[in-house]
Amino acid sequence: MTAARKMRKGASNGAAGSADLTRLLDVISAFSRQAIALVGDLVLDQFVSGEISRVSREAPVLILRHRQTRALPGGGANALNNLADLGARVLPVGAVGDDRSGRVLLDYFRQKKIDVSGIETVRGWTTPTKTRFLAGWTHTSEQQVLRVDDEPSEPLPERVQKKLARKFRERTRRARAVLVSDYGFGAATPAILGRIRRGRLTTLDSRHSLLEFDESGITAATPNEAELEAIFRTRIGNNLPILEGLGSNVLDGMRLNALLVTRGKDGMALFEKGQPMRLIPIYGSEEAADVTGAGDTVIAVFTLALAAGATFLEAAHLANYAGGIVVMKRGTATLTSAELENAVRAAATSTH
Repeated sequence: MTAARKMRKGASNGAAGSADLTRLLDVISAFSRQAIALVGDLVLDQFVSGEISRVSREAPVLILRHRQTRALPGGGANALNNLADLGARVLPVGAVGDDRSGRVLLDYFRQKKIDVSGIETVRGWTTPTKTRFLAGWTHTSEQQVLRVDDEPSEPLPERVQKKLARKFRERTRRARAVLVSDYGFGAATPAILGRIRRGRLTTLDSRHSLLEFDESGITAATPNEAELEAIFRTRIGNNLPILEGLGSNVLDGMRLNALLVTRGKDGMALFEKGQPMRLIPIYGSEEAADVTGAGDTVIAVFTLALAAGATFLEAAHLANYAGGIVVMKRGTATLTSAELENAVRAAATSTH
């Protein structure tokens, strides 16, 4: 049998069966007993909502009558927020600037009783901030019309990176698992991670530099399909043999135990050593209300489930349920263990 025929055979037979209901509920019930060390790029997501009042006389643009501004954790801070709302004890490591966005993030987490001693405040550095402007008419849903990103113009100073590395090593000793959230702002790099001991449960979500972590001792990674396409400069689309080939390439090349590829409305694809690619259909509606930060929720639940003793397949199913829940919420969202339990029960009932 040719390699291409083998790939087609694996893809056609790769659908993952539903996980055991009782087992998944047991895993969720163990979330609150887990300690997770998180090292990541902390981002502030702002949502500026307004009502369209008229078209400006000065230029052909809409004038928004400001309604409200919401500030929420984004990026690695959103993964941290999800872990906390799911009941885990989180030990975060990261950096913020000595600016308003940095203070907002620190105050937010202090109010949730999260230990922020691992987060460095860097003088003169800019906290990555994404401001989304949402517009709508009265009694209509708002739509995003503009996004403005405020990003640091300089990398994190070397002295700060060394501090983060020390804090990271100290916190990993107190954690059941490690979550790495790399958005490219310098707080979660292979240099800061060093060489993680093999056997230490470590998950990775890297926006632009996935393959650079190949020597970091990562257990599992959760890229989305578009990120795989960018790495290999190819188009996947509905071609499952290509998806299986690229996923297997990353799994073997990075010596991962598992790779979970999120595919939007097409669900997820799970790769494990010694297993064919397994496809997990999307949970919930294909018409998402807002996909902002859904990947952060996926890796948070995936990591927490693995820490609680789930298999990679069980953790993938729970992450799939979680992703389906948060994309139906507006803005950067989290979910609770109760919401996840309800989704698992509802899915099991509909299957029966």
